[in-house]
Amino acid sequence: MKIFPAIDIKDKKCVRLVKGDFDNKTVYENSPVDQASSYKDHGFKNLHIVDLDGALTGRTVNIDIIQEIVKKSNLKVEIGGGIRNFESVQKYLDVGVEKIILGSAAIKDKNFLKDACLKFPGKIALGLDAKDGKLSVSGWKESSNMSTLEFLKEINNYGVSRLIFTDINRDGTKESPNFDETSKVANISNSPVIISGGVSSINDVKKAKSLKNIEGIIVGKAIYDGDIKLEELVKEDA
Repeated sequence: MKIFPAIDIKDKKCVRLVKGDFDNKTVYENSPVDQASSYKDHGFKNLHIVDLDGALTGRTVNIDIIQEIVKKSNLKVEIGGGIRNFESVQKYLDVGVEKIILGSAAIKDKNFLKDACLKFPGKIALGLDAKDGKLSVSGWKESSNMSTLEFLKEINNYGVSRLIFTDINRDGTKESPNFDETSKVANISNSPVIISGGVSSINDVKKAKSLKNIEGIIVGKAIYDGDIKLEELVKEDA
């Protein structure tokens, strides 16, 4: 199972939000580039990045930082946050990003998702961010009133290379991921699933390994707050 340490970028700094609330955030001292280098030095191979400025503006605001991270760390990077057109996808691919996460734009326009999967085969990941079983969009600020599982069934054959499922109610809370809902998603998904939101301890990571169709897990706040030691976490990375 792949471990994805997380970096959320806002105003060129590493931050963590609680339940996606921009008014409830913690800013950390390490720069995104330094944080990525630390993950590389500890032996991690993958990195999950969310450009929160991009999520708010719909533009590739921090692409210079992303490029520097890829160049210096050589990690396999997946990035999400406000990617709403082919031009943005291409920009990230051009600087060496491995997977592009489409979220709101894909949920609002399924044809955009389908066309992106055709145009960039093997490169498109789908971010499904849910609250109480319904998908949220626009930086988690609005509900689509669309069932997560029903939407997944509709796009299951589009050729998405990876699915990132986040329970918003758990994100940043360190209350453990929503394994029940994640399992429902993984059981019907044609794509391997990444667990996101709420990881609190190494036990959550070990539990994730027992689930079917799980490619990996994203760990964010628990790292920054010292609840999970990187030396301990990297042992679970395979």
